[in-house]
Amino acid sequence: MTLDELQAKIGVTFKNSDLLQQAFIHRSHLNESKEYKESNERLEFLGDAVLSFITSQYLYTTYPKFPEGTLTNIRSTLVKTKSLGTVASELGLGTLLLLSRGEESSGGRVNESLLADSFEALLGAIFLDSGIDAARQFLIGHLLYKAETIIETKSYVDFKSLLQELTQEKTKASPIYRVTKSEGPDHNKTFWVEVGTGDTVLGSGIGKSKQEAEQYAAQNALEKSGDI
Repeated sequence: MTLDELQAKIGVTFKNSDLLQQAFIHRSHLNESKEYKESNERLEFLGDAVLSFITSQYLYTTYPKFPEGTLTNIRSTLVKTKSLGTVASELGLGTLLLLSRGEESSGGRVNESLLADSFEALLGAIFLDSGIDAARQFLIGHLLYKAETIIETKSYVDFKSLLQELTQEKTKASPIYRVTKSEGPDHNKTFWVEVGTGDTVLGSGIGKSKQEAEQYAAQNALEKSGDI
């Protein structure tokens, strides 16, 4: 994908094309090229702040009956690295990254963290080039609409904390998580996790990280017990 194709995809035409290019310059690339002097880190810093503000405003306006704690949890789910990395992958941002040979060979183009960083850098670049309204429309079209699904599936709930609280209340014991299986290359593993107390298995889950699998296992345990 080219930068022109990206602009057509997101519906944003940059006045300053250098700013758009900068959004995809990883710091490792600067060590091997004299063409560019600055990485995307400053844009990422700005984009992170813009993301937090617009997401907060959107949730506050769209869900007027939700308390602060719920809004905070939904926002955290929307803007976490996994979520941003997924959107960046959907947009094809990995193909535009300028990386060192080392980052390239270690799977940098599909690295969730690098993709999330590039998404924030792109948002920062859009804000600088076209303003807050353009940044807001970009986020609504590619990220914020996912809030509805997050709410429907209750994926904003911290199921591990809830299971911990209820299990200790009922049995005075803490739930224990155990990885039963893992498959796949390091950059794309899948984990199977069981959660239980003593010899009793309460639930199980599958995820792309141990933490995700544990959340699904806790959710499964709570659903089976009727606590959610």
